[in-house]
Amino acid sequence: MERQAVSAARVLVTDLDGTLLGGEPQERRRLRDALARHPRITLVFATGRGLPSVQALLRDDPLIPVPRWIIADVGASVIDAPRMLHVHGLEEQLREGWPGAELVRARLKAFPQLVYQHGVAQEGRCSFHLDPADLTGALRFAVKALGCSWSYSSGQFFDVLPAGASKGNALELLRRGMGWPRQAVLAVGDSLNDLSMLSQGTHAVVVANAETALAAAAPVREEVHHSVWEGAAAVLEGMERLGWLASRSVTVGYHRPPVRWIDGGWRSPCSPNGILPTLQSALADQRLNAVWAAAHTGERAPTATAATAAGVPLSLLPLSPERWAGYFHRVCKETLWPALMSQPDLIRDLPHHWPDYERVNLAFAHHIASLAAQGGTVWLHDYNLWLVAAALKAQRPDLAIGLFHHTPFPRPEVFRRIPAAEQLIESLAHLDWAGFHTADSADNFRRLFASASRFVPRLGVHPLGIDRRAVADMARARLRHRRQDSGGDDSQLVLSVERLDYAKAPVHKIHALDALLTQTPALRGKVSYRLICPPPEPGIEAYDTTREELERAISRINRRWATPAWEPVDYIPHNLEFPEVVDHYLAADVFWVTSLADGMNLTAQEYITTHHATDRPGTLVLSQYAGVAQHIGSAALLTDPLSTQDLVATLRAALTMPVHERTTHINQLQDLLDIPAPDLWARACITAIDHARAPLQTGRFLAHATT
Repeated sequence: MERQAVSAARVLVTDLDGTLLGGEPQERRRLRDALARHPRITLVFATGRGLPSVQALLRDDPLIPVPRWIIADVGASVIDAPRMLHVHGLEEQLREGWPGAELVRARLKAFPQLVYQHGVAQEGRCSFHLDPADLTGALRFAVKALGCSWSYSSGQFFDVLPAGASKGNALELLRRGMGWPRQAVLAVGDSLNDLSMLSQGTHAVVVANAETALAAAAPVREEVHHSVWEGAAAVLEGMERLGWLASRSVTVGYHRPPVRWIDGGWRSPCSPNGILPTLQSALADQRLNAVWAAAHTGERAPTATAATAAGVPLSLLPLSPERWAGYFHRVCKETLWPALMSQPDLIRDLPHHWPDYERVNLAFAHHIASLAAQGGTVWLHDYNLWLVAAALKAQRPDLAIGLFHHTPFPRPEVFRRIPAAEQLIESLAHLDWAGFHTADSADNFRRLFASASRFVPRLGVHPLGIDRRAVADMARARLRHRRQDSGGDDSQLVLSVERLDYAKAPVHKIHALDALLTQTPALRGKVSYRLICPPPEPGIEAYDTTREELERAISRINRRWATPAWEPVDYIPHNLEFPEVVDHYLAADVFWVTSLADGMNLTAQEYITTHHATDRPGTLVLSQYAGVAQHIGSAALLTDPLSTQDLVATLRAALTMPVHERTTHINQLQDLLDIPAPDLWARACITAIDHARAPLQTGRFLAHATT
């Protein structure tokens, strides 16, 4: 055998059925194309199939890549694939002591539960069908008495093999003969007969659709990865984790993936707006050559269909539920979020959980470093990854690193209330670029660094808009199926659509509505408030008090003001599909946003767009602290949620606005809604990060030299 150069060795050893052949066609095609682009990766099939069966696959399946070597017959055969010749020297070692198929079958006739696989090509082994209950001690003893070994997989395949034959032994002989280092080999499998192959001390991947027995028996080592993807997608993930594939010119770092595991399957967000769908649609452009790095929580990978959102390659970083809880539920939501929302009195010092935040950020830095191309662009998102910048720059100084804040950025005196403020500032100083929705947030960031005598990264203000065309099309489609409004009904619907969060001031709104009904009793039965307010993910305790206060306030106001035919508050505490949300937008006379601090607030933009697209009058009551308020200004009815009196007065003004003024109001808001669409926004941010790279490399050194 011709030995491969050790320094250049990269060897992929993979099972076929359920692994290389598993998953969605687009993932198999992506794997085939990736291997074609990287001819230095040596591909080895390790299969229970016989050689004729593998040859038929190579002839008939256009998605199967061409191997260099084939380990067949559950490890009893080794074939030089280009010449389709058996490697007799290795097979003699693997088949030593083999009594022959005829003798094996004759000796095992005493076990009628064994059903020989007639018509299945096989060499150096005997293959049977066998029910799990029939794998008895007597059968195992009979095989041992023949001087043979056996393999059982997929709950049905029983293979009698030479004593020294297995996929693992065949791989080890081939590895030694070729001079491949163990760390140059990646083995991927899904069935129990792959266990010997995954136990050779090499890198290994257990695919998500693997037999439960294999997942349980796989060695517990850092090199053994349990993928969340099935089949070909898991093979791709394994190679990407080792840095074998061409690195991506743009690497996006976000703490969540663009798909969610729900009811046994991966689901994309139903709304066209928000950071997840915005990024996945923008990055689907293959010219960007982008990859999305995100966390996956859970001790056991879901048995998911391998997929990527909108064609965006996804590389997941596994985190245990305990680590995720300390990192996200506690530090992000109880220490950092209150600062961002300018609620410093709610900031909690959590010394037992801060290491979780540090470790997750460090893991993200390592993960992103393995994915990014030399001189590539890294686009981080939000406060969840504030410590990535320093760790990543230390590992990969060649990268241009930007971070976009989808939240407000607080004033310096509030930020410094964070217990680890100095550590965070030190990391953020390693950014090349920092982006914000508003000039106020950018200025707060700049002043923080000025007060710390730190070099300030290049700053950018890039407000995020919505996919107005998609929302408008949805609104027109839903309106055609809506029941026509009944004439003469002078009741009005006030609507809020927001996640459960004290920063959205939901309790403030209930108190203001109660005060409005007290001051204007004639509105009883005439005004209804619908609050669509889904809870956060389970485990976040920071919002428990808000939920309890909100439910008590709703119960009180409904008891106080309800009539047999009407309640003032209609509370919907769960997620709705986006078409349903659009229905509520269309029904609402007033949209009520009262954020104490906010990003752009995409729901306000959605409300404006749905009403303008369907020529429906409407009124937007908007918190002066929402980011979008800086772009549409006084065209909305601006309100101060910290003042109950102002909330009441502004809501009353909205309810008393004549219909013709509401139509003009919506048209004016739409004219001012010239915020860039998601795809343009993403491209502008990536371009800004790239442009920030060159001048900052020199500037940073000069700045440090003078401080």
